[in-house]
Amino acid sequence: MAVRHLRGIADVGVEGLLRLLDLTDHMAEVGRRANPKVPALRGRTVCNLFFEDSTRTRMSFDTAAKRLSADTMTLAVGSSSVNKGESLRDTVETLEAMGVDAFVIRHRSSGVPWRISEWSDASVINAGDGWHQHPTQALLDLYTIRSERAARGAEGFEGLRVGIVGDIRHSRVARSLTEALGLLGASVLHIGPRTLMPPTPLAPSTDDLDAALADLDIVYLLRMQLERIDSAVVPSGEEYSRRFALTPERAGRLGEDVLVMHPGPMNRGVEITVDPARLTGSVITQQVTNGIAARMAVLFDLLGGVDTDGGSAAVGSGVVGL
Repeated sequence: MAVRHLRGIADVGVEGLLRLLDLTDHMAEVGRRANPKVPALRGRTVCNLFFEDSTRTRMSFDTAAKRLSADTMTLAVGSSSVNKGESLRDTVETLEAMGVDAFVIRHRSSGVPWRISEWSDASVINAGDGWHQHPTQALLDLYTIRSERAARGAEGFEGLRVGIVGDIRHSRVARSLTEALGLLGASVLHIGPRTLMPPTPLAPSTDDLDAALADLDIVYLLRMQLERIDSAVVPSGEEYSRRFALTPERAGRLGEDVLVMHPGPMNRGVEITVDPARLTGSVITQQVTNGIAARMAVLFDLLGGVDTDGGSAAVGSGVVGL
């Protein structure tokens, strides 16, 4: 099987996105079983390399790999040889020599997954690189949108109006999701302070959230990326919330079918001041659940096919690897 990667949305394109969304449907069905585990990736090894703090993404990938019966390795960067001066390349090559089939990488520097794919024969999955890309977050968001809209009697992405609100400049989530939605025919509007917009626009933008709300089908909230901001880009948290937070008053003006999303973690009282549990359109918790199925789909797509025992790891009719 030819080695493939998921370093960014461009690695899969439109057909790949649609294939992964359909595959996520099958993986979600596995997750609803009493025993949500299948032998589809038995004998494969997935290594999680997280050089930035993470809860949702790291645990989601770990759970996804185990549900597919893959072996997992996780590098504890704080206690690894990286702290002794070992280079990233040496770390990757050492781990690959232990029999790694796929690296799941999160790093503070943009472009690291592409570099690792040059050094390694293993598949590389980008779990977030700097301000650049976070393709599996975009995939789980697309799946959440598709499944939740289908439950409400709507289909497809063509003509869908999505407002991404907040710190666009520093958000890899915004970049990947904007690119993916555009490929599938949705219309994306970036909403936030001008100081938090990227130098090169990724989509049309506005700093007037109130004027934009009435035209949106999806309100996607971002947190302030404080760990990536090295200067004062907004007057104060209070001023930011006044202009850009989803408040009870703004939530009350949303249409009944408008979905409210957030990649997490939420800064309550900053970008959202209403309890999302009280919003009929909130699918934030479902995004977390769907993250496992979406990452199962990615791992299977890259590492599936013929298993290590010579049998097929087939996907069909909602049955994976049986």
